[in-house]
Amino acid sequence: MGDFAAGPSHCLPTGGAAKAFSGLSVDDFVKRVSTIECSRAALRKLAPLVEELAEAEQLPAHARAVRARLER
Repeated sequence: MGDFAAGPSHCLPTGGAAKAFSGLSVDDFVKRVSTIECSRAALRKLAPLVEELAEAEQLPAHARAVRARLER
């Protein structure tokens, strides 16, 4: 019953991982997508911080992307 009809999955983590992780569930097969919205005013305010962090993390294209959005 438990494997096929009652609900809980019988696929459990092995190698001691069950101490920290549960068995498979529907959530393991769902793709989550996050979106954000940023007003032009918020973009202007946050752009210097984003550019600084991007440069610090050696991601110059991210910094250029913020500058490009400000130029629109």
